[in-house]
Amino acid sequence: QLVESGGGLVQPGGSLRLSCAASGSTLDLYAFGWFRQVPGKEREGVSCISSSGGSTNFADFVKGRFTISRDNAKNTVYLQMNSLKAEDTAIYYCAAILRIWSCSIDPSDTWDYWGQGTQVTVSL
Repeated sequence: QLVESGGGLVQPGGSLRLSCAASGSTLDLYAFGWFRQVPGKEREGVSCISSSGGSTNFADFVKGRFTISRDNAKNTVYLQMNSLKAEDTAIYYCAAILRIWSCSIDPSDTWDYWGQGTQVTVSL
């Protein structure tokens, strides 16, 4: 089970840190991804991190603004979002896939687990 937290309302230029807490399994062998979705639009990949944390990937629209990290001891993955823009407003989801050495930001990949999502709103 994956549970996201940390969403909320923030002004443009502000920051938020999302957390994705995993329970029920040891997820050391899982890569994680963050995705977002706006009503009426397809879900899009934001960032991912490999099982070891040694490999990461970011969508072009967040490069230089977002970072991703994980704490395997706490079974938690983080998405630090800085310099937020109005267009970052969306529901953010985390997902986990049993995969070593690499990660993916393709939402149509064979993800094993999905969280329920957390709302991020960037507005004055």
